[in-house]
Amino acid sequence: MDADFSIELGREDPVLHFPWTDPDGRLAYFDLKRQPELLKRLEEAQRFPELAAFLRAVNSVMSAVESAKCDAWATQEFSPEEEFFGATHKFASYVDLFFSRSDQRQSFLRHERFAKRLVELLRQTPETPSAAEVCVRRAYYAEKEETREGFYFTVYVSGYGDDEARARQNWEIGLKLVAHATLQLSAGGAETPAP
Repeated sequence: MDADFSIELGREDPVLHFPWTDPDGRLAYFDLKRQPELLKRLEEAQRFPELAAFLRAVNSVMSAVESAKCDAWATQEFSPEEEFFGATHKFASYVDLFFSRSDQRQSFLRHERFAKRLVELLRQTPETPSAAEVCVRRAYYAEKEETREGFYFTVYVSGYGDDEARARQNWEIGLKLVAHATLQLSAGGAETPAP
């Protein structure tokens, strides 16, 4: 699996305000870690069972992280870096993840280490026509009466193929690999930086 990570902390880079709602009030954060039954209310999880399985894994009690936002889509647009897959179709998603323990959310070092280790594990998986990118970004967490600055991850997973069905199948494989690696890191305590 092709995998990479980036640090995106610039003024113009995306940020997460947590918990979030959209400006129209139609969409909002669901705490899937503590209330997994809310998954059935998430439109993306209903449309994409593969994404629902990923969300169940990363929000499980075995995971050091939990989800904040997600989306999935099919496209025939590719970046120059994706052209080496030689595909005509792509199926992609993003999931915003943050550490479950609030005391870990402010540590850039923890986020950077987790992202690097996740990418290292994914690069050891068999070659598949799928890719993952893990971006460390800035977040603002509303806790009680104050907002605390910290970090979060956006995990992009893409699958490639000669048609949408094959691209979606390869996307599902990529999601499973990322979910497994996330749980493996969580079990090993890799979110904790080395001394």
